[in-house]
Amino acid sequence: MSDLVMPRRLSVGVTEESAWARRLLIGVAVAFLTLFLLAPLAIVIIESSRKGWTGYFQALFDPDARAAILLTLTTAAIAVPMNALFGLGAAWCISKFQFRGKNFLITLIDLPFSVSPVVSGLVFVLLFGAQGLFGPWLVAHGVRIIFAVPGIVAATVFVTFPFVARELIPLMQQMGTTEEEAALTLGAGGLRVFFTVTLPNAKWALLTGLLLCNARAMGEFGAVSVVSGHIRGLTNTVPLQVEILYNEYSLAAAFSLASLLAILAVVTLGLKAVFEHHAGSSRDAR
Repeated sequence: MSDLVMPRRLSVGVTEESAWARRLLIGVAVAFLTLFLLAPLAIVIIESSRKGWTGYFQALFDPDARAAILLTLTTAAIAVPMNALFGLGAAWCISKFQFRGKNFLITLIDLPFSVSPVVSGLVFVLLFGAQGLFGPWLVAHGVRIIFAVPGIVAATVFVTFPFVARELIPLMQQMGTTEEEAALTLGAGGLRVFFTVTLPNAKWALLTGLLLCNARAMGEFGAVSVVSGHIRGLTNTVPLQVEILYNEYSLAAAFSLASLLAILAVVTLGLKAVFEHHAGSSRDAR
């Protein structure tokens, strides 16, 4: 009788912490989140409202601020679809096919996570700047990339392209190829299999990847700062405009613009939780 009871008592002692330990861990987690997440958000909201709604909207409708917002939206509108196409293609190839260089491709996808954004921006300057590798040819043909919108878009695409692929690859690998093989057996072509079987099963992971990609694209600072040239009203995105206003001691205007990024972060986290819930429900249904 005692032999049957002992393993259960041992497992309870191993897997369950004491009440004081649980309270301590929860307290540390809450304190960390409050200090590094909630407090900065609260400061941004409080500082942005110091001059009331009138001052808040004046800061947002300032010509330089409107230009920065428009450029940020334009950059995200270009970078996110490009990364969606790349992420879908890379995830489909990696999870559904065997080929040489597969591990190398996976490593390349993770490259932006290991390279500093400032370094990646500097690489674009060394390639496309006036004194860069392709700079003289671009100047001779009147093509401007660095200190212009194309350079901002290129730098943003580079730092954000892993997000969609990294959300899709684990899910597609978990799905396997059984459903696709069944569809092929029934006579469906490759593209039809992708759009009727693979893509519907991966839609929630795709939406999560697009959401994270968009948030990073709109909030990117380091790489964009290097290639933009900080030309007010032309090549400043919202993060760069916030820095300029803060350095000029226009604190209310800086925090008003920063509040847009803070709101974007909160909305991103909320939608991410919703998408992950639906993704989990879809996996359980299958």
